[in-house]
Amino acid sequence: MNSRTDELSGRESNLLQITRRQLLGRGTGLSLGAIALAELLQGRSAAGSSKGADSSDLSGGESSVAQSAGPAGLLTDLPARAKRVIFLTQSGGPSQLELFDYKPNLTRWAGKELPDSVRQGQRLTTMTASQQQLIMPSRVRFRKCGESGATIGEWLPHLRTVADDVCFIKSMYTEQINHAPAMTHFLTGHQLAGRPSLGGWVSYGLGSDNRNLPDYLVLISRMQRPSDQPLYDHYWGSGFLPSRFQGVKLRNSADPVLYLRDPDGMPRGLRRGMLNGLGQLNQARHETTGDPEILTRIRQYEMAFRMQTSVPELIDLSDENESTFELYGPDSRRPGSYAANCILARRLMERGVRFVQLFHPDWDHHSRLTSWCTARCRDTDQATAALIHDLKQRGLLDDTLVVWGGEFGRGVAGQGQWDSPEAGRDHHPRCFTIWMAGGGIRSGITYGATDDFSYNVAENPVHVRDLHATVLNRLGIDHEQLTYRFQGLDFRLTGVEPAHVVNEILG
Repeated sequence: MNSRTDELSGRESNLLQITRRQLLGRGTGLSLGAIALAELLQGRSAAGSSKGADSSDLSGGESSVAQSAGPAGLLTDLPARAKRVIFLTQSGGPSQLELFDYKPNLTRWAGKELPDSVRQGQRLTTMTASQQQLIMPSRVRFRKCGESGATIGEWLPHLRTVADDVCFIKSMYTEQINHAPAMTHFLTGHQLAGRPSLGGWVSYGLGSDNRNLPDYLVLISRMQRPSDQPLYDHYWGSGFLPSRFQGVKLRNSADPVLYLRDPDGMPRGLRRGMLNGLGQLNQARHETTGDPEILTRIRQYEMAFRMQTSVPELIDLSDENESTFELYGPDSRRPGSYAANCILARRLMERGVRFVQLFHPDWDHHSRLTSWCTARCRDTDQATAALIHDLKQRGLLDDTLVVWGGEFGRGVAGQGQWDSPEAGRDHHPRCFTIWMAGGGIRSGITYGATDDFSYNVAENPVHVRDLHATVLNRLGIDHEQLTYRFQGLDFRLTGVEPAHVVNEILG
């Protein structure tokens, strides 16, 4: 068989493997791939903010087109009340019993067995299934805060100052009782890895208003004591969506993005020419195979080129006022801290990034609750409240949706000896508290309630699917219409089970 025959055979094999979407990209003449490359190489900005870009360096073929055109705008006429999202993800399961869900009558149940009528045979983890379920009252004093009268525990004194800007949802629930499936479900809508994350769906649906930074950025706290709780990449992954929609993790160290700087002796002009040539080679390969990931690769090379200027400018906090560091607290000067990441989140909002997710681990307090939970509150409380203050005073809170929460809550029974300083609380998925602020959410309200033991939802249950539907709604997206076809099915973030927008909390 000669080389020409080999080439034809290879192309026939490729045709048998491509999808309908890929086939459309292989059409003769001006293919979709060529259109995409022409967009990337046109060298003109179609829309969006360019704050932090060095325009003089971005000539000769690099993509300057904002990635703001997504399918969501074609799918819904919903008004978008939020343009951006900051998701303050508290990994490990913060205890609602110490932070938000005030249950004063628990003191008379101290040390007594949790009634069967309350437990209702619900599943326990292997860590507490064999011990007595002896009730441990809350370890903190609560206060009604602001005009809203929201109840907040004493370990969060700074959050109390923004209580009237926040909507507390005390009736969240999920089915997952262990960390990895619960967090996967909390962030992707499914307990098994492989689905796109919430941020990935938002990036796919809306794109970004900034041409120099990714649509979706992830910041992970640099803990002062090592945390043994893993944070898996699929929590911010793109799943079956094209990989350009996955979250880009900024490292919590001196170089937030590895290999961002050009090697010594590599001038910008030479780098630009190399990327132009590489883009043409990748386009030729795409014309042969129709693989959409090649277009992603072209885009990502171009994004990395622009990030060489935008990321150093982003993380340089020298232009922040002293009052900003005072507002966010002393830890805000430590690179990679939760407080420093909150400042970066605000700076990213100013630059038009669509979705920013902060992860703060180590909320999994099976023992020494009064020591470790207070430590996590000290890490996060002042900076969280400062972020709300800061966004509000800069006029950003109205169209920035802030979400705070973890994958589940904690149980009312003490783990270990309930009245010991060493006692903790086990996982509890049946009810927990999150809060939201800004972005078209009603402020100063509490929605939902739990029973007298903070064990079951008593009114207005809100499933994780409902939370996702509500976040998408505030961005102007109908969760039932934002879909992606994969393996013959039209997938969506909220799945096929009922999901509802929580209209009662919408402003």
